[in-house]
Amino acid sequence: MNKDVIIIGGGLAGLTAAYLLEKKNICPIILEARDRLGGRIQTIRPDEYKRVEMGATWLGKQHHSLIEMIRELGLDLEEQHLGDKAFYEYISTSPAQLVQLPANDDPTWRIKDGSDRLIEALLEKLTDTKVYTGQRVRKIKKGEKVEVQTDSQSYLADVVITTLPPKLLTDRIEFSPALPDELIQIASQTHTWMGESIKVGLFYEEPFWMKPESSGTIMSNVGPVNEMYDHSDSEKNSFALKGFLNGAYHSVGREERKRVVLNQLKKYYGDKADDYTLYQETVWQHEPYTYSEYQNPIIPHQHNGDEIFTQSYWNGKLLLAGAETSSISPGYMDGAVESAKRVAEKV
Repeated sequence: MNKDVIIIGGGLAGLTAAYLLEKKNICPIILEARDRLGGRIQTIRPDEYKRVEMGATWLGKQHHSLIEMIRELGLDLEEQHLGDKAFYEYISTSPAQLVQLPANDDPTWRIKDGSDRLIEALLEKLTDTKVYTGQRVRKIKKGEKVEVQTDSQSYLADVVITTLPPKLLTDRIEFSPALPDELIQIASQTHTWMGESIKVGLFYEEPFWMKPESSGTIMSNVGPVNEMYDHSDSEKNSFALKGFLNGAYHSVGREERKRVVLNQLKKYYGDKADDYTLYQETVWQHEPYTYSEYQNPIIPHQHNGDEIFTQSYWNGKLLLAGAETSSISPGYMDGAVESAKRVAEKV
């Protein structure tokens, strides 16, 4: 008998799960709280040429399921340019040094043309899945069928797949009957990958950091930008730097964040750093459909891939997916794809 399936969350895990279910002639409904799809994949495109990743960006050769999916969808990869040098700041009392980087036999890749191409390609493959944005789920109730209540509507299904980060899931959605205490406890202490991240990007007319005496790769123990990389496109239409700002700066305003980023870049590039054409940022702690504040301090990847997330609940009517639930590559895009494969098989 064909099953009615609801998928909560229209990010990579949710769209992949729908794609795999359609292959089995099951056409789910996707409910996404945001007004966009992609979740923590967020490619900002100020115009037809410029782009910068404010969310998930990189992958490696160990991410087999993600690479297989990328190839299956007809997408390509491009190597992350690091160059042969990097600016390195060890301590605040010494100036940044331009150091030689060792040969890189294990490159990091990006999805060519932008991470959002993966979301678009999956969406194009969904011929019968119904996708609704702006549908924030408030309550999930078990009965003969499972009822999913949003701010505006109710939906019924035989199986519900949630792809929300576990912390967000148990904090924001009411379950009737309640989820097991152990699941709630572990979910409440599970790290939401990228949740505390602040990503910043700056566009320039020319990639001055590509000159032999410079570099777009920055590693700093001093900060407030800890890492930064060249984020130009391979077609040389868009030139940008993209990096990570210390998460503590979520508490100040956008202009203050921009100021401290530029002040740091001027240590490496001088006044050229001020010649940016556009500044972009995403403060993931300010994203209510990604982040929920922790009660106690946790460490990166804490409880990611815990076995409790791979179990079925409500006699198989409730399944958990999402990057943090995967025992393989937890927290990464590959983990999201792996989790989607697992729940699709269970359905």
